[in-house]
Parts: sequence; structure tokens; C-alpha cells
Amino acid sequence: MKTKFPIERFAHIETPFYYYDVELLKKTIDTVQKEAAKHNGFNVHYAIKANFNPRLLAIIAASGLGADCVSGGEVAAALKAGVSPGHIVFAGVGKTDKEIALSLDAGIFCFNVESIPEIDAIDTLAAERGVVAQVAIRVNPNIGAHTHANITTGLAENKFGVNYEQLDEVINTIESKNNVKLIGLHFHIGSQILVMDDFIALCGRVNELQTMLHETRGLVLPHINVGGGLGIRYDAPDKYNVPDFALYFDTYAQHLKLFPGQQVHFELGRSIVAQCGSLITRATYIKSGTCKKFIIVDAGMNDLVRPALYSAYHRIENLSSHKADEVYDVVGPICESSDVFCKDRKIPQTHRGDIMAIRSAGAYGEAMAFGYNCRPLPKSVLSTEFE
Repeated sequence: MKTKFPIERFAHIETPFYYYDVELLKKTIDTVQKEAAKHNGFNVHYAIKANFNPRLLAIIAASGLGADCVSGGEVAAALKAGVSPGHIVFAGVGKTDKEIALSLDAGIFCFNVESIPEIDAIDTLAAERGVVAQVAIRVNPNIGAHTHANITTGLAENKFGVNYEQLDEVINTIESKNNVKLIGLHFHIGSQILVMDDFIALCGRVNELQTMLHETRGLVLPHINVGGGLGIRYDAPDKYNVPDFALYFDTYAQHLKLFPGQQVHFELGRSIVAQCGSLITRATYIKSGTCKKFIIVDAGMNDLVRPALYSAYHRIENLSSHKADEVYDVVGPICESSDVFCKDRKIPQTHRGDIMAIRSAGAYGEAMAFGYNCRPLPKSVLSTEFE
């Protein structure tokens, strides 16, 4: 299914803005649910950090997916969108007392805990409310995923989780508390992973750890959370508009050794929303330098920071032009040399006012936008507005 851009309608909308293909989003969610349902005990939580646009969240919540949150604000957004508290998990190394209290009062399913001081805080706040908080320990598997260094999360040097050597102490701490209950283990090795071998390696570590806990402590926990991390094809957003969820879930089904009755939880974000979103922008000027030609657009790194932050690739299409390709750098108006969307890219000959689409921007695009240079945050437009 190729994304259809209502270019004639775009001509009357102030740029830049995010455009979301709702049909593609729903198709992606349907595929996730269909493929997960083939395996008993597979549960999917949408990672809200990827995109918390309220209208998209409402669609995701209505589908029945749970929510993976990393802040109190995300917990509140999930609840407001209609996600059942019993399907919300809350991770993060720095949960504040206010965020923990909000989540306890809402009755969320589980806290993914990452340190003993955090366990102490949750126990104290739960005791004040006369409730028992369910927790899963985020374990650092020390696996280096095939992805950008800034989005790996499973190495011993990363700030996330507890290392193997600390696990006994953490379990003992939880078992000594009256108001926290250990229900599971949580893992996450990184983001934008396309090599299934990384997930197979994670399964191996989980299997080893489960065997060790069973043999040394007689401990079998009901929930295993393997995080998310499934990537997308930024280079071909129409050809690969829905990721290979069948292969992803089958990989875990084949390689993860579970005890009877165990539930598996997944935290997918990018793979659900990335391909349905594009940043729509206009060419403000075409500038010819001594060795470069620049398309200066009205979107900037404040609207989509991934290229500046990660040197991330996004396909860029001129929706107004079908002329022969020329070679351009596509840059924004921000007063930073890093405000560059691409360099030396073949794009149809472009003129001032042409409408352009920066593709695969539904994840970590609008969610990471900021107001540098006193620029307003980009608005969003849904395809359903044109029906």
C-alpha cells in the first residue's frame, strides 16, 4: 500500500506539518495483533515515546494495545487516550515520587524497576496508599545490538537496568518488602534493529537467566518483557510500509524457552507508527553555492531532529515536481550547521514553493520537536481530515 498524499489539499495548509496516513496506521496495528495472536501469551504494549500525538494515541488505544511508558506524562497520556491501566507498564531510570504516585493511584499493571533506591521509593509510596505494586526487574543483558550507538540500551556501560552481578541483591531487596511484588523480568537491547540475530541473542540470555533463577532460587516468574526495538526500512517506505512482524514474533516463539503459563510482553513503538508519518515542508529557496546546490526548506531540525542527532536517513520526495533529478543538500533555516536533512541527494529539480515530504517520520519526529529559534511546534494533519 503506497501512501497517497493529497497534494492539492496540502497547497492550502501552512507548512511545516506532520501528515499521518491513518489507513496505514490501522493496517499496521491489525498486522501486529494478528501476528502476535498466533502465539499464546504474547502481549503488545505501544511505546508512547515514539509518538504521543493524542489523536494517534486514541486510535491505538481503541485497538486494544497496551502502553509502554517512560514518564508520568506518558502514563497520563495513555490513561487519557483510553488505555486500560491494567495494560500499562512504566519503565525508566529516574521515576520521581510524583510519577510513581500517579501510577499507583491509577493502578497500572507493572513498574519496570532499574535500581534498589527506586524499589525503596515505590515500596514507601505504595505503603502510604495501602497497596502492593507489581514490579519487573529490568536486567541488562550486555548485548550490543546492530544499531546506532546512541540508541543501544543493553550494554553494561549503559545507564539502564541492573547487571547480572546485582540481580540477587535486587531480588532479595524486593522479597524483603511488604508493598512490592516481583512478577517478572524486563529486557531491552536498543532500537531500530533489523537483524533478527540480535533478538535471538537476547532470547539466549533470557533462557540462561531463567534457568539460573529456577535452579538456584526455585524462582519462575509469570511475566517476561523483552522490550521492543524492531526497526523499519527508512530507504523504502512504500515497498516496506509494514514491518515483518510475523518474522519478529516467530523469532521469539522459536528461540525463547518459556515455563508453562508464562506471558511474554513486547514494547513496540517505531515499527507501529514510523511509516504512517511524513513531515511536509516547502522549498523556501534554491541556493547555488560554489560547489553545492541547496534546497532550503521551511522545516528545521527543531521539527525533525533525527538527522542532526543520529545522522539518520529519511527519504525525501518532491511532491510537486516530476522533472529530472539534480543533486542537492536539503537544509533547514535553523542557525546551526547541523540543521541538515540530507547531503548530496538526487531529488527532482526543485523550485521555490515546491511541496516536499520527509518520509518515515511518524516515530521520534513530532515527539522530539522543540521550540529552538522561537519556532512554533509543528501541527499535525490526519488523512481522515480529507475524507
